Amino acid sequence: MATIFETTDLSGIELANRLVRSATWEGLADRDGRVTPPLVQIYEDLARGGIGLTISSYMYVQRIGQQALGQIGVDSDDRVAGLAALAEATHRHGGKIVAQIVHCGGQADRRNNGGLQPVAPSAIECPGYAVPPRELTIDEIQEVITDFASAACRVQDAGYDGVQLHGAHGYLLSQFLSPLRNQRNDDYGGSLENRARFCMEVYRAVRSSVGPEFPIMIKLNANDFLQGSTVEEDSTFLASALAAEGLDAIEVSGGTPGSGKLGAARPEIREPEDEAYFLPQAEAIRSAAPDVPIMLVGGIRSPGVIDEILAAGTADYFSMSRPLIREPDLPARWQRGDLERAACISCLGCYGPARRGDGISCVQAARTRK
Repeated sequence: MATIFETTDLSGIELANRLVRSATWEGLADRDGRVTPPLVQIYEDLARGGIGLTISSYMYVQRIGQQALGQIGVDSDDRVAGLAALAEATHRHGGKIVAQIVHCGGQADRRNNGGLQPVAPSAIECPGYAVPPRELTIDEIQEVITDFASAACRVQDAGYDGVQLHGAHGYLLSQFLSPLRNQRNDDYGGSLENRARFCMEVYRAVRSSVGPEFPIMIKLNANDFLQGSTVEEDSTFLASALAAEGLDAIEVSGGTPGSGKLGAARPEIREPEDEAYFLPQAEAIRSAAPDVPIMLVGGIRSPGVIDEILAAGTADYFSMSRPLIREPDLPARWQRGDLERAACISCLGCYGPARRGDGISCVQAARTRK
């Protein structure tokens, strides 16, 4: 029977356990998107704490696609040395690292991206964001595809173990799939096949650039939980199409900034029954792509819950974000036999310091230390 703390092979990446640090915006890059020493320290602490795989925070492939203050950039070759420092800090302690790359599309923020108007499949206001984007031209779509491929080459050159495309949470890949946000009438809009085309072309360009052996994964919204937007019919079509072309893993997620209480990061995860809130969506993706390793994110807090899902065969790996902000050594604690659920109380307070420019941190832990 599969267990949490067993060595597995994920498309050539040997992982010490089935626990994954899901991409977490740290807010600690400098104003130009470069890696800083505090960022390196976070990644070193995660690896030292026993996480099997670290997925980096979302790295923008174009400046116009930047969303957040302190977001890491992977949009030019001069980023490689800083990116390599994160990989080296992870590998130093036996960990593995995958870079998540993104274009935030209509959810980019002109306060942080150099004052540029956000771009999207269609000039439609994104729920949860106030500034309407402008519609991408065909030439610009091709430029974005090329820049995803270039970004993947940079993280490969920097020594990462793989790359993850961010196709969730209402960012550009997700926007193209959404019938709500994508109202184009050309080859990139309309039918489900057309709405999936952009993501497929990004995947193919990345694969062509990094070669057949470098793992490519995707974080995929199975459901946007937003009226008229992506549902399982859309996401399972894309998952199946990507699986047919050799995708190496799918991290199943859901929700957007406009999804209210059904967003990606939900509060009040107090009991085991509150955990793994994207499990039904993972079941749908598993059925559509049965041979692709599945990572499940969303409220994972207890080893007992992980064991149940592993036994059922719904997911192979388990991604956590907020618990590892409070306890970067949580995997090591569980492996030592202390199986108490994560100390994170899901208050969402960790984002506050990052929005102020101080970097993400657990406010509850800070209060305890006082």
